[in-house]
Parts: sequence; C-alpha cells; structure tokens
Amino acid sequence: MPFGPRPRALFSLAALCLACGALATGAFAFGSRDSSRARGAEIEAQGIVRLVGSGPTATLVISGEEREWHVDREEREKLFDLQQRVVRVRGRESFQDLTFASGLPAGRRYTLRDIVVLSVSP
Repeated sequence: MPFGPRPRALFSLAALCLACGALATGAFAFGSRDSSRARGAEIEAQGIVRLVGSGPTATLVISGEEREWHVDREEREKLFDLQQRVVRVRGRESFQDLTFASGLPAGRRYTLRDIVVLSVSP
C-alpha cells in the first residue's frame, strides 16, 4: 500500500503546527487587540469644529491644540451647524487604543459624549 497512514499523519501534524503557530502569534485576532476603555472623566475642550471624511462615514471632530476629539454620533446634531467655528464644550471623554494589523500601537482615538456647548466664537 503506497499511500498508507503516513501522508495523512504528516498532513494532520502540519495542519496542527500551522494552527498552533497562528494562535500563538495572534493571527486570528483580526483587530480584537484594540481595547476600548472609557475614562468617563468630564473635561472642557476648545477647538475648531470640522467635518472629517465624506459620505455617510463623515464624522465631526473638535480640533484642539492638544488633540482631536471625535464627536459621538448621538451628539452630532448639537455641533453640526457650528462647523469651522471655535467652540468651548464640556463633555465626557473616552478613548480607544488603536492597533495596526501588525500588532503595533497606532495611537488613541478620543471621543466626546454628553456634550454641553459653553461658548461659540462669533
């Protein structure tokens, strides 16, 4: 019998090694290493309200001197008419650690929720 259990056993062993290697390197993570931690701290932020992106995926961003805060989708209507103006707001800040597909850190994405507009530039 030229094709006995040996080729099947080698194939099974190779498949097992490949699966263990993929699990050990995190190949099946598909971005699940990104962690989202809510600080929940109430902060005051000041910056220019900008619309970033195009089409249905466009988001509002407050560009400050220190960082950019993405405006939560539920809060978008409060600031949509204030684009290209400097605003001062108070809200709850949360952030998400971003990771490249290679596993290297890509920075943080800051988000503001529960926004109250304190002042608007003329």
